[in-house]
Amino acid sequence: MTSLAMWAVYDNPKDYPGKFVARRFEVDATGPKPTASIIVMDDLDALRDVLCYEMHLTCLCRNAEDEPQIVETWL
Repeated sequence: MTSLAMWAVYDNPKDYPGKFVARRFEVDATGPKPTASIIVMDDLDALRDVLCYEMHLTCLCRNAEDEPQIVETWL
């Protein structure tokens, strides 16, 4: 079974207050599963640069059903 890696970007999560955190999830037919992979930064634009220019991912706008602290998702 194949899976899709996605990164959810959070603003000020409880475990990293005052930070922006990208958390990696593996998505398969059963749904998303969190992994241990995270990126923590002070600045949202710097985090976006890593996801876009270093990891070559594409940004998706947040979904209305996302948790309120989710800023966006990257694939």
